Amino acid sequence: MKRIKVAFIYHKSNIFLSGTHYDNTYYHFFISALKRNEKIDVTYFPTDDVFDASVLKNRFDIILLWVNFKFGMPEKILGIDELDIPVISRIGDPKDAKEGLKMHKEWKIDHYFHFFPKSYFHELYSPNFKYKNIVYGLEVSLYENIIPFENRIKSKILNSGAVGNFKILSRLRDKLRNPKYTNLYGYHLRTLCNELSYVEYTPTLQHEYINDKYPLLLQKYQSAIAASSDSPTIKYWEIAGAGCLTFMEITNFNRGMEFLDFVNNESAIFINEKNYVQKFEEYLSDIKNPKWAKIANEGRELSMKKYNNDEGVKSLIELMEEYV
Repeated sequence: MKRIKVAFIYHKSNIFLSGTHYDNTYYHFFISALKRNEKIDVTYFPTDDVFDASVLKNRFDIILLWVNFKFGMPEKILGIDELDIPVISRIGDPKDAKEGLKMHKEWKIDHYFHFFPKSYFHELYSPNFKYKNIVYGLEVSLYENIIPFENRIKSKILNSGAVGNFKILSRLRDKLRNPKYTNLYGYHLRTLCNELSYVEYTPTLQHEYINDKYPLLLQKYQSAIAASSDSPTIKYWEIAGAGCLTFMEITNFNRGMEFLDFVNNESAIFINEKNYVQKFEEYLSDIKNPKWAKIANEGRELSMKKYNNDEGVKSLIELMEEYV
């Protein structure tokens, strides 16, 4: 079997690919999982600020970029537009789309990917750009041995990650920026949840459960909240993968049903800004009901089987095969 030769380009100071960042999601996908697949032969190019891409000529089948703008990337990639090698790139967060658009021609990007739904990508970028929705982020080895559901904290619902701020000064500052890309906009429901006494909030960094330890936090609780108001994120399948009863924000606006296979009341509990309190209280008033463990287990099985890093790499390789 001929392996696809992949040149992976990123800046040598990219903290997300160091293995020591508070969030190792991208490290495990691009470093751990890419190496595990036998269909590809990946050569890593941790660059300085300027990278001369001419060294790749006649040596590689695919150029893979960490992201489509300059964060964690070299400032310049010389000669990439002169190579006859397809370029595939992950996209950044929605707020970075403007910067990403600037690099489309300069880096000669042929195809983009990420876990955002396709319709959302085309709202942010040109409808003529090629894009593939690839769900990844769950590193299976970190989620294999978990605390049994019945032995976890029952009377509190975990809420974790970035949230917005409802204070007047904070909202005024948000108005001076682009309101669509603030935490209050992207995590509006997650922020609302923190006003409830039975929701236990753990901030992004002010705790010990960073790096590879996030699953240890999740499995302390029977239930947890996955709420991203603009589009579902990795937290959705991480929380489910840890065996939590996942209260999952799924709405027409965030397009969760476009690419996720979770089913309401079967593998997750779907919430929105109108029903979240009701859904939480239904659980808390009937904690011993065995249906909660069943839903949590269904969600865990789906995440572990379908939304792990190795499945994500397989999907990425299928994209590469379209070009080689």
